[in-house]
Amino acid sequence: MGNDALNAERSTLEAVDYRAVQQSPEFQKLRRTHRGFVFPVLAACLVWYLAYVLLAIYAHDFMSTRVFGSVNLAMILGLAQVVTTFAVTTWYVSFANRKLDPQAELLRDEIESGEFVAGAREGAAATSAATEGATR
Repeated sequence: MGNDALNAERSTLEAVDYRAVQQSPEFQKLRRTHRGFVFPVLAACLVWYLAYVLLAIYAHDFMSTRVFGSVNLAMILGLAQVVTTFAVTTWYVSFANRKLDPQAELLRDEIESGEFVAGAREGAAATSAATEGATR
């Protein structure tokens, strides 16, 4: 009995036209929003990491500069790398909760409602075009 609901959901999801989902304006907006955050942050983090590595390799005297006691600049910058990782993760989670999750939830609701069942969008678009053509 409990499997009936699961089977119904599975059959609905198997009929989803995922190409139509990917081409939908809602999905494109979600993807654009995600990439608009991830790519710039990734580039900044890679530059920061490569700067640290290059400093460690080529600026040995600079990185060996004592800040206090036995702690040198290399240790502080290395710890800053770890802090950066946690900060970026926290920032991304906050961004995803505010921007991505609401968009993804709307898209998921459309998928689960059957709007993206193979042929459903094309049929709706054809009906809309026919209605628009008839009113002209």
